[in-house]
Amino acid sequence: MRIAISATGPSLDAEVDPRFGRCQYFVIVDPDTMEVETLENPNVMAGGGAGISTAQMVANMGVQVVLTGNCGPNAHQTLSAAGVQVITGVSGTVRDAIESYKAGKLQATAQPTVGPHAGMGPGMGMGRGMGRGMGMGRGMMMPPSGPYPQAQSPEQEMEMLKGETEMLRQQLEALQRRIEELEGKK
Repeated sequence: MRIAISATGPSLDAEVDPRFGRCQYFVIVDPDTMEVETLENPNVMAGGGAGISTAQMVANMGVQVVLTGNCGPNAHQTLSAAGVQVITGVSGTVRDAIESYKAGKLQATAQPTVGPHAGMGPGMGMGRGMGRGMGMGRGMMMPPSGPYPQAQSPEQEMEMLKGETEMLRQQLEALQRRIEELEGKK
């Protein structure tokens, strides 16, 4: 079995990336042998279609399960159609995610947890500003604008809201770390 985990870095000690289609890396693990393969995601800066392209890439690698923070509708549909089980709401390190999966603590997600284009944060568009690319837009996400996808049950709505809360918590932590880094350079 092969499990793909969206990650912020190329190791078992990297944090789970809350984004699927625009995550920095995938750490692909055989949970039985703990054999690890890493893959840099070529779709991080894609203008559009990152979720579908990333889902196709992961499915073509023979992955049976994806562990991630959130998954949008196009990626979720593509993975599901390929027979790949999607588990969202995952956080912590990649190693922790694998251990939770092996212990049976994670459940498959029946539907997307964010709306379309949720991973396209500031700096992801086609603007022509003079900012010299020095911002943090590459790693940041904005919460989906407009209404959230309608859940089919209160349990599914709760799952979506928990996933969104975790994504926002991780964003806040990343912003706080960056502020501390910048303050330390003064």
